[in-house]
Amino acid sequence: MSATFLGMPGDFPKNAARAVQDSQLRYNLRKATHTIRGKRAAVVDELPDWRELRAAGKAIKDETLRHLDRYLVQLEEAVTRAGGHVHWARDAAEANRVVAGLVKATGETEVVKVKSMATQEIGLNEALAAEGITAYETDLAELIVQLGDDFPSHILVPAIHRNRAEIREIFLDRMGDAPPGLTDEPAALAEAARLHLRERFLRSKVAVSGANFMIAETGTLVVLESEGNGRMCLTLPETLISVVGIEKLLPTWRDLEVFLQLLPRSSTGERMNPYTSTWTGSAEGQDFHLVLLDNGRTDVLADEVGRQALRCIRCSACLNVCPVYERAGGHAYGSVYPGPIGAILTPQLRGMSSELDASLPYASSLCGACYDVCPVAIDIPEVLVDLRAKAPHGAAERAGMRVAGWILDDQARLAKAQRAAGRLRRLVPRRLPGPLSAWTDTRDLPEIPEESFRDWWEREG
Repeated sequence: MSATFLGMPGDFPKNAARAVQDSQLRYNLRKATHTIRGKRAAVVDELPDWRELRAAGKAIKDETLRHLDRYLVQLEEAVTRAGGHVHWARDAAEANRVVAGLVKATGETEVVKVKSMATQEIGLNEALAAEGITAYETDLAELIVQLGDDFPSHILVPAIHRNRAEIREIFLDRMGDAPPGLTDEPAALAEAARLHLRERFLRSKVAVSGANFMIAETGTLVVLESEGNGRMCLTLPETLISVVGIEKLLPTWRDLEVFLQLLPRSSTGERMNPYTSTWTGSAEGQDFHLVLLDNGRTDVLADEVGRQALRCIRCSACLNVCPVYERAGGHAYGSVYPGPIGAILTPQLRGMSSELDASLPYASSLCGACYDVCPVAIDIPEVLVDLRAKAPHGAAERAGMRVAGWILDDQARLAKAQRAAGRLRRLVPRRLPGPLSAWTDTRDLPEIPEESFRDWWEREG
């Protein structure tokens, strides 16, 4: 994955501590997430078979991951038969080299882009800029982020941390052709963006996209979006380059029907997606290239617990119900994948060697709300706990856990420890000393009872 977001030097607790001091950010996040959450709940409740759809989505994804090698070869063959070109990329650097080379081969120096998490993951815009190629985001929220020299903070709504007044100021300051009397009304902001992008759509010869799904059976790629900008990118340019994670596969065309019900309801709270674009190979003479991105995904696939994160369809429902995300925002995660899914996906893709990545599995209260709303039943709390066990731990913490394990492993030792703690309870400080102080920085130390439950039971029973 690409480097940590600039401005994120510490771990998640430090980043979150700064974020929660921003009252405007907290207001923006609360208003937006609660609105999307309410819309999702309403349209999900309409379906009597939502549980069955969810189970079907999980089963299809699990089947795909079990036989991913076979389905990827099938996809490559189908795309090639349809006149497309397939490129394999082991990591971000290789994917960026492939895309830059393909753009250079056309002689163009600019591309338009469909909203894509995969290209953000590999830092494609920055890599193209280093090669003298300018990438223009066309999704409204991504445009706001790009014009503001900002970073996305939400999977579905990258500029969720901005309100209308802030967006208006960004447009007036950075758009260049924004009308001077621009107001912060949504329709006015959308019209300004539409006029700004129109020229780019008409003159650009190369487009870059991701894909929500790839169909192994037919070699078809699928993009779901709400604005129509993506369809302009997919159809007008002479060359289309799609960068897609290898886990985005579905075995058959029929499987897509399940996800066209799950994704809109879980992401935007809509019964049907406004724009669903599908294409197979080089449609209507367009030169099509598919870059299949690994970038750590096969390592995740090898993990029996963590591999369920690869079922994710990027709906962002888990972000909208997460109490931690709602208060800390997406930037605190230091990754293009924020929120609960980012807390389990990022450490697996990037590893936990950095302070930030090692802290992400702890960016959760383990309340389980994320699992309840996930349309493909990813047990995020289970993966978080598993990653916490794999995260690096300090010497004092490891020693403490060994002592605790030794005591808890024997009921006689536990009884003695409880009696000793009861006798010495007045000597225990409210704040633990030394390396243990990190625990009481954010928690109250529970009061030790004078008598243990075990002793009370023996006496009263």
